[in-house]
Order: sequence, then structure tokens, then C-alpha cells
Amino acid sequence: MRTTVTLDSDVVRLLDDHARKAGKNFKQTLNHAVRLGLGKTMVHQNPGEFKIDARPMQLKAGGNAGMMNSLLDEMDGEVYLQK
Repeated sequence: MRTTVTLDSDVVRLLDDHARKAGKNFKQTLNHAVRLGLGKTMVHQNPGEFKIDARPMQLKAGGNAGMMNSLLDEMDGEVYLQK
């Protein structure tokens, strides 16, 4: 089927480069790129149910839950000073 499509100049350059490297013509390269792009899109449109197997997390022996905020503040401070 013939159709007219307006491609951005950067896309044309990418297709030309890829066609040259692959030893194929522009039409073959464009069709292949569209098939790949649509195939990836189609696969991700309906990924199905997302399930997480949650489990309780516990502090290791000697850990103090009340000190977690202090520890996080200290770590943030160190990262800030490094920047």
C-alpha cells in the first residue's frame, strides 16, 4: 500500500543511517522500525494484573525503630555535604 507520511528530519537521518549499516533500503528499514515499535506498544498495552507478594519486614537485632528518622536525616546531611 502506498501512502504519504511526513517524517521529522532527525527520524529520516536515523532511518538512513540504519539502512546503510544494515545494507537495506529505506522502505525495508522503515517497515521494520514501525513493526518493532508497534510490537512493543501492543505488548505493553494490557500487561495484566500487577501483584505484589508483601511480607512483614523486621528490624535486625539491636535496631531501634525510633532512631530511623535520625539515621535518615544524618544520611541526607552527608549526601548534601558531598555535593
